[in-house]
Amino acid sequence: MEELDRVARIQADWRRERPDLDVSPQGVIGRLHRLADRLTEELCLVYGRYGLGEGEFDVLCALRRAGEPYERAPGELAAHTMVTTGAMTKRIDRLERAGLVTRRRSADDQRGRIVALTRPGYDLIDRAFTEHISNEHRLLDLLEPAEAEALETLLTTWLARMESPGPHTGA
Repeated sequence: MEELDRVARIQADWRRERPDLDVSPQGVIGRLHRLADRLTEELCLVYGRYGLGEGEFDVLCALRRAGEPYERAPGELAAHTMVTTGAMTKRIDRLERAGLVTRRRSADDQRGRIVALTRPGYDLIDRAFTEHISNEHRLLDLLEPAEAEALETLLTTWLARMESPGPHTGA
């Protein structure tokens, strides 16, 4: 008999203890959680080789994706990385201390600030992102191409439904 994975063992325990509940969603949700944790660990190994945490990597990527002159307002960076402006300030502080970004007043709004990649920041994120994409290919190569394509389609559909307003997003 095939050995049960951790999620299947948890489901079996719940089925024994609560046979009145259908615990089948744990098969998908539990494995997605475990997979997300494992993927994060694998991705963070690359970030760490460049002296970056996940958050700093995200900020540098958002600046690099902006195109020349590789700058954005902090609020815009927060929106592009899905973090609060308070968390963004801490990330920018660390990156500025490391010489990877600069902050200056906005020419349009003297109260506003602009965060820009420095040349060392640009060079670092280009090297880090190249290795990051290679790492993502390595991780996805654990699936057959057709499996990866089907998974992307399913995840895209599920995420779109979760993020669209409607009764399915309620508590």
